[in-house]
Amino acid sequence: MDNTLDQARLRRLMEVGPWLIAQLDLETLLDRVLETAREVTGARYAALGVLDADRRELERFLTRGLSEREEQAIGARPRGRGILGLLITDPEALRLSDLTAHPDSYGFPAGHPDMRTFLGMPIVIAGATWGNLYLTDKQDGEFDTSDEQAAAVLAKWAAIAIDHSRLLSAADERQQRLERAVRGLEATQAIAVAVGAETDLARVLELIAKRGRVIVEARSVVIMLQQGDQLEAAAGAGHSHPQPGTRIPIAASTSGDVMTRQRPVRISEIAQLRIPADRLGVPDAQSALIVPLVYRGRALGVLAAFDRQRQSTFSEQDEQVLLSFAASAATAVATAQTVQADRLRHSLEAAEAERKHWARELHDETLQALGGFKVLASAARRGDDPSQMRDALDQLATGLDDEIENLHAIISELRPAALDDLGLRPAIQALGEHYQVANGIAVDCQLHLPDPALNDRRLGPELETTVYRLIQEALTNIAKHAEAQQVAVQVDAADGTVEIEVTDDGRGFDTTQTTGGFGLTGMHERAALAGGTVTVTSQPGGTTIRATLPTRFVG
Repeated sequence: MDNTLDQARLRRLMEVGPWLIAQLDLETLLDRVLETAREVTGARYAALGVLDADRRELERFLTRGLSEREEQAIGARPRGRGILGLLITDPEALRLSDLTAHPDSYGFPAGHPDMRTFLGMPIVIAGATWGNLYLTDKQDGEFDTSDEQAAAVLAKWAAIAIDHSRLLSAADERQQRLERAVRGLEATQAIAVAVGAETDLARVLELIAKRGRVIVEARSVVIMLQQGDQLEAAAGAGHSHPQPGTRIPIAASTSGDVMTRQRPVRISEIAQLRIPADRLGVPDAQSALIVPLVYRGRALGVLAAFDRQRQSTFSEQDEQVLLSFAASAATAVATAQTVQADRLRHSLEAAEAERKHWARELHDETLQALGGFKVLASAARRGDDPSQMRDALDQLATGLDDEIENLHAIISELRPAALDDLGLRPAIQALGEHYQVANGIAVDCQLHLPDPALNDRRLGPELETTVYRLIQEALTNIAKHAEAQQVAVQVDAADGTVEIEVTDDGRGFDTTQTTGGFGLTGMHERAALAGGTVTVTSQPGGTTIRATLPTRFVG
């Protein structure tokens, strides 16, 4: 072989080396190695065998030069017997002028093209054989020393490039695992923050569904909580999810099995679900990952993810990440459920206390007054003097007017019409005017609240009621106990909170000695139910009550 060809071959090897190292896709890299091997050696056929983990046989066998028909005729790929096995047991370069004459040649299977000349070269990475390069049927004679040297150089380039690709692939995989772990930690932290800052169950579930979808890159996520012998859809996120309230039986569903056994399930074919996916609001789902929500050994429900976005199915790593996330999520759900139950209990207790209060009001004042009117009317009816009868009727009419006014006041305190019809601002203003007229106390209201007349969104009805009741209770306390002349009421709704401040110039009281008096206990409970706080400062010369409530709007 002349020197010009050797220079051309060397130049080709120098060109392909950097390209191979820069190539990150292993399949593309191996394909280029085979094509280059044929090009620089003149081989008609080239093959690359990849060893298994034990380095005892071939795990993969790639070929170039064979037609599709020849590939089909050969059938199963070789595992590394005969001549191919020599490079596995003795990883050294091997050149044969007639491989059929070698004692280890087993012959070719039916349909295999005739091959004579042979050149084998091991691909060694970090001192261990990774695979072998096989070249056969040199087109212009036998493989020579220059062919062997070219194959050796190419094998070294291939070893460096393959190792580089594997390292980058492993680094990329580690990075993805770390990113997934970070996303899991971030999501878990978000849930922890939610427990401290948000105890509304619906909001907590919404956050869990959205964060859970992100950390496993799912198209859809569904949260189902136990309700008796059924699982009820409580929240969802993504492309599709069931309507809240959708129920499936625990005993006849895959999700029910996950919850009762407290073990996750990965489903590669959605048909494996015992209940069709469209019942879960994800009719186009192809795969699923379902993990239990378990809190202190008690299963609350399940967290189900459908269709990983970057690959066909969920991996074991996805399962571990979502299972870890579900543990934190279950704590958040259990906490929110406990708060919800406590709020319901406190609400019922507060409602019962309100009923007792108004029962006493009606019994002690209205019923007694009506009883007195009955006695007055009976006495007038028995008398014969017309003038006495007129006086009694006048007294009766005046008394009825007073009681009607009292009943109007009671009804207004139970639920002022202005609060429903006009909004919080007019209701507070009317409240201040009423106390000013009824008690002779000057009430100055400074209200910075949304104005529906300006198309502002109103505060939520529960929040409006809470703000109104806190101010009402504060004014009632001042009228009964403070001996004040002036009161300032200020309400500011901004920056996600409603700030309430009621200040009087009364005699004050010792806040450390107050245990449930002055209606303060009810104010604290009412604010707590709305997720807020109440503070009281008092000294001779005046008292200030401050309340802070989280803002919720409607519309």
